[in-house]
Formats: sequence, structure tokens, C-alpha cells
Amino acid sequence: MGDGVLYEVTDGLATVTLNRPEAMNALDTGAKNALRDALRAACSDEAVRAVLLTGSGRAFCVGQDLKEHVGVLSAGGGMATVAEHYNPIATAIATMPKPVVAGVNGVAAGAGAGFAFAADYRIVADTASFNTAFAGVALSTDSGMSWTLPRLIGYGRAADLLLFPRSVGAEEALALGLAHRVVPAADLPGEAQAVARRLAAGPTVAYAAIKASLAFAADHSLPEALAKEEEFQTLAGSSQDHRTAVSAFVEKRAPHYAGR
Repeated sequence: MGDGVLYEVTDGLATVTLNRPEAMNALDTGAKNALRDALRAACSDEAVRAVLLTGSGRAFCVGQDLKEHVGVLSAGGGMATVAEHYNPIATAIATMPKPVVAGVNGVAAGAGAGFAFAADYRIVADTASFNTAFAGVALSTDSGMSWTLPRLIGYGRAADLLLFPRSVGAEEALALGLAHRVVPAADLPGEAQAVARRLAAGPTVAYAAIKASLAFAADHSLPEALAKEEEFQTLAGSSQDHRTAVSAFVEKRAPHYAGR
């Protein structure tokens, strides 16, 4: 993709790598455009069955490039980037019908943390950390964090981390529910790839239905959630992958999923 983002598709897995290591993968305009476009490409590409989002160097992403932002403010600009970049990026991660794994290789702050929180699965290096950061520069939340963070750790803890930003290390992140797994930093690239490849080889029609069901149930009643479960279960139950899985179970062999 260029402009601070690498994009590669191999065997059904799209790997999106923030690649401004000299700036701790801070998001300037070029990187934001490239990240948004890479995620949209992964979402629309039928060959892509899962996405791995990670960073190069010692950071996952420290959020907005404040050096660039100073120039925007000096020129009388505002926060148009929220609508142009942060909202579409968070939406793409959270709603694409494909599992998204965040391989958090280092510090994830501000929008960088928000993008990791929007992912379906977070595997985190033991040297990594999260920081909401926004209030520290007199800003509210963006990148979907007002929606994702309370759902991950509850309203009270979310308010604490947003009102009083601090560095949350990997082990605390695991205890809070911000991380699914913590691994040694040297193992993070391989472990994150393994998780993402397992998902890419799995029953992706079912994964999409699970992802949509969880999002729907988060703000609907039990009867509405049950009706939606019926709808999605009917969809998954009519898939080729379901028939493959049942046959494989009966025949005592490993299934091979086609994503259909």
C-alpha cells in the first residue's frame, strides 16, 4: 500500500502492517489513508478470509501523529480526520465479515489502542502496553473506543482508563480483558500469524455470523438476540462448510473448509 502501511495476502490471510517504525507507527495522513484503504481492500477481497493487523518496530501504533497535527491546528484545521479516517478504519475492523487479529507488538496508544480494541482477537507481546491517551492531550475518544472499551472491561474500568490515562502493561491487560493472550515478544510475530492462519483456514461463514451475532446482541433484548441467532444459524447451517464439518465428524477426519 505504501505511505506507512504494508499489505500482503497469502493463503487467505491479509497481513496489514503499520510501517513507520521511526515514528512508532504514528498515524500521519498518508498512513491513515493507506490503512483505511488496506482494510477496505481486505474486506471486499473474496480471497481474504482473515486479517492480521500489526506494527513494525517497537510500537504497534501510538495514534495520531501529533507533529503533523500541530500543523493542522496552526492552519486553523479541526478534527475532520475522525470522519475521514478513524471512523471508517474502526468500522472496517469491527464490522467486516472476517475475523481480525491484532498482533500487538508494542505500545498501542490513542487510536492505535482503539484499533486493537476493535479487533476480534488480541495477541499481545509481553513487552507491549495500552494507553487510551486522549484525555492527556485534552481530547475525547475516537477510533470506536467509547463503544469497544466498555464492552471489553465494563463501564467503570473504561471510565477510569479514559479519564486517567496510564500505561497498562501486558499482564494487566490480560487480567482486565484487553488481551486474549500474552506471549514473549520474540514469539509474537509467529504466534499472531499462527492464530490468524488458523482462523483463515476455518469455517469463515460461521465466523462472520458469530461476529455479527455478538455485535447485534450487545445492544438488543434477549428475544431480539434469539431471533437474530436463528437467522444466522440458518445461514451457517446452509453453508457448504457446515456440511463438510458434519461429514468429517461422522467419518472421523479433519474437515477442510472452503469458506462457503
